[in-house]
Parts: sequence; structure tokens; C-alpha cells
Amino acid sequence: MSSDRGVASVQAGRVTSSGLQRLLRQLPVGGMERRAIEAGEIDAVIDYGSANVIVFPVARRALRDAANRAASAERKATLEMPKLNSLLATLPRAEYRRLLPALEQVTLERGDVLHEAGAPIRHVYFPVDCVICLMTKVDDQRAVATGLVGHDGMVGIPLVLEVGVSSVRAVVQVAGTALRMPATRFTNEFQRGLQLQRQLYRYAQVKLNQARQIAACLASHRFEQRLACWLLMIGDRAKSPELLLTQKNLATILNVRRVSVTTTSGSLRSRGLIGNDRGSLSILDRKGLEAAACRCYRPLEAADVA
Repeated sequence: MSSDRGVASVQAGRVTSSGLQRLLRQLPVGGMERRAIEAGEIDAVIDYGSANVIVFPVARRALRDAANRAASAERKATLEMPKLNSLLATLPRAEYRRLLPALEQVTLERGDVLHEAGAPIRHVYFPVDCVICLMTKVDDQRAVATGLVGHDGMVGIPLVLEVGVSSVRAVVQVAGTALRMPATRFTNEFQRGLQLQRQLYRYAQVKLNQARQIAACLASHRFEQRLACWLLMIGDRAKSPELLLTQKNLATILNVRRVSVTTTSGSLRSRGLIGNDRGSLSILDRKGLEAAACRCYRPLEAADVA
């Protein structure tokens, strides 16, 4: 519907009773524009003569309500995000709400390096659905994975022990979302939060246990067992059976030749335990893969009692 004054629906603007009355007086009595306005079928009009947009009260309230709902949803999403990290979810509500302003949601891509061994820790990361691999150098050319961090924990644990330098290279293996906090702010909050201290001291012990178990596994078990174990651990932390991992990635973190990964993953695939596509692997038979793994594999719910 249009007129020489231009009738438009759902336009942003401001309405005044005098402007509305003036507009109505200018429209023909009984005309289709006036009838539509009086019936509530028009949200707003553009008065090209005065270059004003007049939004009617009902539409203005609807716009305001929609904006309020959007803002409320954004606030709720921000408040809920920490609960997607198991470590943050254990905190009392008041304590994690105090952390909230310092937590920045970031998207991490596979291959991103969060910490370098021997370099100062600038941020800590609480993964939500990404997986971080902690790599320890063997020599100038090689490194081996000595830990995994997913939604169960935090990257930057040396700060808990009052060490500001990373001892490992922290590399993103599965892309996704994390919550990031500046190291200085984290240290201040850690000193204030009793429950945060308890949870992170416990988590530090879990990571130490994990590193010991990985060392024992590396020395004692067949590669097929180790590969099955790592696929399960990564899947647990990614919260998905679909893993965006390549054979080259696995060869790097497990410190083996790529041909070893190719041969062994082929064996697992021939038994229907895993599937693979270009750039990804998937766990098809979890129970079967658990049977193929060594006893070093522990589900996340049992890992913190090792």
C-alpha cells in the first residue's frame, strides 16, 4: 500500500501524538490508507514532506519487546556458556558470575598454538567443545603428546602452581569454542576463589596422573592399543564421535611415522570400529574400540579418580 506520503511497514523511528494526528488529518477520510491505519494494519509511515518516520505505538512496543528479548537471550547465553566447561560448572554461582566479565568467548582453529614451551602464559583457556593437545619436546625435531584438555579442564595449569611459563606446547587438535581469560586476571581470581582453588588443585593432580599414564602407555603397549585409546580420549573431550583429525595429525601427536597410523587405522577400519573420510575420522563402534584399546583408557567421569 502506498500514497504520495509513502506508507511503509515496520520502519524504525519515533512517534509523537501531534505528528500522528497531523498525519491522520492529511489523509482522506475513508481512504484506504486511513482505514488501514485505524484497523492497525500499518506499523509505520514515512512522511517524505518532513523526512520523518512515524512508528505507531503498537509497532514501537513490539520493536522494544523484541530488542529486550534479544538482549535477554544474549545475557542468558553468556551466563550459560561457563556451564559447558565441566570445571567452571562446579563453581558456586556467585563465584563463576564474578569470573564472567573476564571470560572472552573465542573460536579456535585446528593447529592454533595457545602456549609455547618456555614462553610466558598470556591467557588461560577453558575449552567448551574444542580439544587441546599438550606436546612435550623430545628433541629439536620431535615432540610427543603428554596430555589432552577438553571441556573437562583448563589450559594454563602452571599458573595454579605459581609458574608463569608454559612447560609444553599447547596446540588445538579439534577446532571449536573456548573461554579465554588474561593470565593476570586469572591469577587474581584464583587467589580470591576458594572453590576455584580446590577444583584446580584437584585438576592439576588429574593432569599429572594422565601424563604418568601416557608415559607408561608409550613404553608398554602396542600401537594399535595406543591409537584406539587416543581416539576414545579425543572423542570424549570433543563430545562427538566425528573427529576432524587427519592421519598426519595423529602421527605428530603420537610421535610415530605416518605409515604406522595408516596401517593401524586401516586395521581398525576393516573391523568396523572406525570410519574415515578426507580430513576426518569417526568412531563407529565405541564398545569395540574400547575393547581394542589398552587399559590406560578411562572415560572422563572416571579419569579424576586415577
